[in-house]
Amino acid sequence: MYLGVIADDFTGGTDIAGFLVQNGLSVTQYIGVPDASLNARETDAAVVSLKSRSCPKEEAVDASLAALRWLREQGCEQIFFKYCSTFDSTAKGNIGPVTDALLDALGGEITVMAPALPVNGRTVYLGYLFVNGVPLNESGMRHHPVTPMLDANLMRLTEQQSRGKAANIPVAVVDAGPEAIRENLQTLRENGYRYAVPDALTEEHLVALGEAVSGLPLVTGGSGLGMGVARRIRRQHGLDGRSGTNAGKPPGGRCVVLAGSASVMTNAQVARYSAIAQAKKIDVRRCLTDADGYAAEVAAWIGSLAPAPTAPLVYATTGPDELVAIQKTLGAEASGLAVERFFAALAARLLDAGVDHFIVAGGETSGSVVKALGIKAFHIGPQIAPGVPWVRALDRPVSLALKSGNFGNEDFFSTAQDFFK
Repeated sequence: MYLGVIADDFTGGTDIAGFLVQNGLSVTQYIGVPDASLNARETDAAVVSLKSRSCPKEEAVDASLAALRWLREQGCEQIFFKYCSTFDSTAKGNIGPVTDALLDALGGEITVMAPALPVNGRTVYLGYLFVNGVPLNESGMRHHPVTPMLDANLMRLTEQQSRGKAANIPVAVVDAGPEAIRENLQTLRENGYRYAVPDALTEEHLVALGEAVSGLPLVTGGSGLGMGVARRIRRQHGLDGRSGTNAGKPPGGRCVVLAGSASVMTNAQVARYSAIAQAKKIDVRRCLTDADGYAAEVAAWIGSLAPAPTAPLVYATTGPDELVAIQKTLGAEASGLAVERFFAALAARLLDAGVDHFIVAGGETSGSVVKALGIKAFHIGPQIAPGVPWVRALDRPVSLALKSGNFGNEDFFSTAQDFFK
């Protein structure tokens, strides 16, 4: 196996898996660290999706090292630590501590921190991360309920939560191509830097970076760098480039849309879709007091609906002002966990009732749903939007679209269903 990916959440895993498939690799995605008996050597890349983005950093490190051990047993040539293109983290982690632990375990001296994903508006210039041309700390991410991003400087963010020094690889070096990037990395390593933050404004920059990092045991970043790495692997090993998307293509069936993200884009998607579909906004207080009973009630509502051309929508998505009010009244952590429990219970009930297609918005919500459905691994299917493929469970006829909160355009929920209409 050429590449082993450790993703810090479920949607992050499907995000990079989709880019790897699109760029010529065969990919299997695993939910949690696979059992020791599972063998992934028949695939070009394996993605292990964890739920380590916002848990205590000790748990994140332990889970990531366990994933690393399994991937190394599969013979991986390179390890990729995947996190969100908006670098979702706090001053304590978890990106920095996990990177340090993986780098130590692999005996690496330097790695890249490369979250850029230009196709989705995430670019890096002078080491600063921009979202659609706006500095990260001025984007909607400043209101994130779990990891509010208050600084756009990736070097500062990295050094706050890590053990070493970080430096920028300027765009002029990246423009000069892979060899210039390699030379810059070598100079930084010799000068005691542990983390390199490369500028990336275009897809061509990511392709150059993918070539340049071929000698590093560990690379870290977003799915954009994954695209560059996949193209290098495809060229280097003479792969024919035929993707295995048919294995993950949704066949069509009973579908539901579940939205737990409070991101700016998911708010827009919910507003657009609720105008054309049967929709129910959940009561967070009910989730706190009786998540299971409330899930049974909402599942019954879905079951009572007449057939319609669009799948029903259940959402907890809310604007920043209402979100602040809910968190102030009910507690940020308690309300977030209650909503996750509700969606998990609802998904399990809907599966029992015959729903076999789930479109899910939000990394935490997606993780809760996948766990509740008992799914351990996926085939990766066609991309609905950059970073969001349809996936199909290996061991049962269930298809899912697991969307990071800010991914996709406003018509995403409808577009996803076009694949099986």
